[in-house]
Amino acid sequence: MSNAELNELKQKYVAAGAASPATAFADRAENAEIWDADGNRFIDFAGGIGVLNVGHRHPKVVAAVKAQLDKVMHTCQTVMPYEGYVKVAEKLSHIVPVRGHAKVMLANSGAEALENAVKIARAATGRSNVICFDGGYHGRTFYTMAMNGKVAPYQTDFGPMPGTVFRAPYPVPYHGVSEDEAIRGLKMTLKTDANPKDTAAIILEPVLGEGGFYPAPKSFLEKIRAICDEHGMLMIIDEVQSGFGRTGKMFAIEHSGVEPDMMTMAKSMADGMPISAIVGTDKVMDASGPNSLGGTYTGSPTACAAALAVMEVFEEENILEKSQALGEKLAARFNEWQTKFDCIDHVRNMGAMAAFELVSNKTDRTPNAELAAALCKKAREEGLILLSCGMYGNTIRFLMPVTIEDSVLNEGLDIIESCLESLV
Repeated sequence: MSNAELNELKQKYVAAGAASPATAFADRAENAEIWDADGNRFIDFAGGIGVLNVGHRHPKVVAAVKAQLDKVMHTCQTVMPYEGYVKVAEKLSHIVPVRGHAKVMLANSGAEALENAVKIARAATGRSNVICFDGGYHGRTFYTMAMNGKVAPYQTDFGPMPGTVFRAPYPVPYHGVSEDEAIRGLKMTLKTDANPKDTAAIILEPVLGEGGFYPAPKSFLEKIRAICDEHGMLMIIDEVQSGFGRTGKMFAIEHSGVEPDMMTMAKSMADGMPISAIVGTDKVMDASGPNSLGGTYTGSPTACAAALAVMEVFEEENILEKSQALGEKLAARFNEWQTKFDCIDHVRNMGAMAAFELVSNKTDRTPNAELAAALCKKAREEGLILLSCGMYGNTIRFLMPVTIEDSVLNEGLDIIESCLESLV
């Protein structure tokens, strides 16, 4: 079917809140390129929102999923378990830097992982409150919506949010929140809203994802760890977007050396197959009773096969080194643009998790969300899929596959530069 025919069906049958505003429909994809239903080619700098760190349809992952389809597609692992689930758990327990021996629960999505992390934290501590951070993003289920540090568009139409979720500032010096101010705010939250004896966990992203790609300083993460230890609270790190090689290490928290009690992950874990994980210290993970965790499709055989293949690709193709190298290439180009364009400011990257601000005034750091939207729109018209994010909607983020070819990368960056030249 053509793009026009598919758009007609979309308008008629897809709920408005779930329908994409894009008018081109993906027909096939390879590494960092997508072709739509009309045969038009796009360079993909979005990676399915950070899902495709090893590229669209990596051959090893495709082969693993096809092989699994010839064996078992579904049993529900709580009814009859299978090798893939326990092998993924074994692999993750060895590579995820939580305290002590790690155990694993698999789920279907990032939001589901965060929901279960809260359940486990409550069971392990006997407490109910959680503290999250301004700008954080954790999902679209009701409890994770309450945990998000941004109202629109996630909470806007859905009425009251669940209680027992409290907020603290995230350190973003560029926007006037220092590390000291963030810690002061957290300590005030513990005094005014979330009594430590009733608080199960502090949950944060080591690099804000939807909130703008701002990394938390090492010292800030160390202070969070110390505060959790002081009050018997759990430290939960959300690596749904930053995990699986985006930052040049398997997980962003590794840059700090801090060991949390639990971590959540999803997105690039299985190169597009739906799977997520909660990994935590064994005593924490074993705190809830029999049959208290799970779901019909959690850790499906095909998704587990994909995840195991992805972890092999990381080892065989030096993905972490490629992520660092990609980050260096992006940083070099961003620095050129920051000098060339008055609208570009605060270029930054941690590995390939890279971004910059679009501003109307560098002195006042005035966010320019309108320009960010215009850039993404014009880039799409020129055959480049590009995403914005951030509390002010003015951050341009980069989530292209780490495996992108240099020629395709440079072509995409040239499109951005050309678009900027025509817009400003």
